[in-house]
Amino acid sequence: MTDGTDSPDEAREADGGHERPVRADARRNLDSLLKAALDVFATSGVDAPVREIADKAGVGVGTLYRHFPQRSDLIKAVVRNEMDACADAAVTLAAEHEPGEALSRWMLRFTDFIMAKRGLAAALHSGDPAYQALPAYFDERMIPALQGLLDGAVAAGAARGDIEASELLRAGAQLSNLGQGDDPAATRRMIALLVDGMRYGAEVKG
Repeated sequence: MTDGTDSPDEAREADGGHERPVRADARRNLDSLLKAALDVFATSGVDAPVREIADKAGVGVGTLYRHFPQRSDLIKAVVRNEMDACADAAVTLAAEHEPGEALSRWMLRFTDFIMAKRGLAAALHSGDPAYQALPAYFDERMIPALQGLLDGAVAAGAARGDIEASELLRAGAQLSNLGQGDDPAATRRMIALLVDGMRYGAEVKG
């Protein structure tokens, strides 16, 4: 993949919370960098050499620094990108599955997001002010996404009606963060049990 340079186009790049127009090839580079960074951070930690990330993405180090001048810019972009992907999955799941199944599948998708984020924990909990806006962004994206699925499940009689999306997110995150050495399959089973328990006391509306 060749290095991309920024120029006006329809594609948009989120860089440190600010949008800039980017070319299609630069957009591809950006997507590759975010995926590579997530993988490298998961295996080598957030202090991994930037060249390792650039090499895995198939771009030059200069491209990485052009998009992300500071390491914190890259970490923020990785987290926001994963939040967006998880939140956006709610729309797709709601269109493809019955309400209860859509809710269950999204909770498992959310669990995958939480477990993938473990490699970034050292940075996100470091107290660095660069990451202060991420919790608000999490609420902004995740709560409406889950609330829509939850409302659909409640209306269909697939979930009880006294649960708030914010509560369910906290429960899912806690189950997914029980320990670094947890078996992902076991965590997913616990999440499935959590969702199954939400069916107790459910009533079909209307």
